[in-house]
Amino acid sequence: MPFRLEPERTFRHALAAGAEGGANSDGGAKIGLWVCSGSPLVAEIMAGSGADWLLIDTEHSPNSLESVLAQLHAVHGYPVLPMVRLPWNDVVLIKQYLDLGAQNLLIPMVNDAEQAQAAVAAVRYPPRGVRGVGSALARAARWNRIPDYLARADETISLAVQIETAEAVANVEEILAVDGVDAIFIGPSDLAASMGHLGQQEHPEVRAAVERCLAAAVAADKPAGVNAFVEATARHYIEHGARFVLVGADVAILARSSEELSARFAAPSAAQADDGGRPASY
Repeated sequence: MPFRLEPERTFRHALAAGAEGGANSDGGAKIGLWVCSGSPLVAEIMAGSGADWLLIDTEHSPNSLESVLAQLHAVHGYPVLPMVRLPWNDVVLIKQYLDLGAQNLLIPMVNDAEQAQAAVAAVRYPPRGVRGVGSALARAARWNRIPDYLARADETISLAVQIETAEAVANVEEILAVDGVDAIFIGPSDLAASMGHLGQQEHPEVRAAVERCLAAAVAADKPAGVNAFVEATARHYIEHGARFVLVGADVAILARSSEELSARFAAPSAAQADDGGRPASY
């Protein structure tokens, strides 16, 4: 039985068409959540949150090909765009995650146009690229149930590269000019470290570098995204042209929310303290 291609599940299509439903039905920036736990159950919970997109991370999270596949299964029935961040710009890894059915890839630590071109080549079949051919074995082609997948695979794939060093910021215009780079994503944490401001994502020099990249993307008419867990910062970057923004992570949400809930019960209330620590209802 033939399956149809799903270009509407790519960032290229969604960002060009504008938001449809989810957190930003008014057509504004797409709001995303990081999925770092490695749990399909948590991924499904996040998929039902109303966020527009999820970043399933394999760079800094306990994820493997098997766990990413399970998470792609878990979120597939929800109106959310899943993006997979690879651990490195590696032709073999890119091939494996594409064959797995990941349609939106984020490649970290892309510092210049040559590295961006290598990522583009890795997502394309020959003669335009170097992606290995295994569609009969791959979920991406639904095991050859998608007609003409080899000829039309580019329709189902979006590639974003991550700008997260001072070198990448200096080369951002050249990176944006690479044919096949559909979007850039700015990582302020590593960017701050590379600029000598480790742990200071809000440093004025870091924010200025992020704004420079956003302006370059607007000028190049390509979407740019950014990681910003501080709400005011996220809104600031949206105002400066960010089209998709990560505003939280599953593990961070769980950590902070559980701490806040526990803290409410950890210290005795004033009424309890006045009554020798006994609950006021006794």
